Amino acid sequence: MNVPGWLLRHRITVEPYRGDSAYGPTYGPAVAVRALVAETVKTVRDKEGREVTSTAQIIAEPDLDCPAESRITLPSGRITRALNVAHHTAPGLPVPESVEVSAE
Repeated sequence: MNVPGWLLRHRITVEPYRGDSAYGPTYGPAVAVRALVAETVKTVRDKEGREVTSTAQIIAEPDLDCPAESRITLPSGRITRALNVAHHTAPGLPVPESVEVSAE
């Protein structure tokens, strides 16, 4: 069971991080995604395990392609990057599956 669509009230744009090249980071094509966005300040850990400050948290459907370092445009128009991504699953339990992205 996925997170109910009626909870995903915002539209964001995600450009999935694909790696680094000689010219800097490379990204996949931009994709519009329905999500629930909370722009609040929280302390989280990045992909290297360092404590960093997240200023936006995003809940989306479980098939979201958004690895750490992906570029995200929030509903406010602010462009940020994904610090860490958590996949919430509970096979066999009646709870919704989702992806939580903590953004810079």
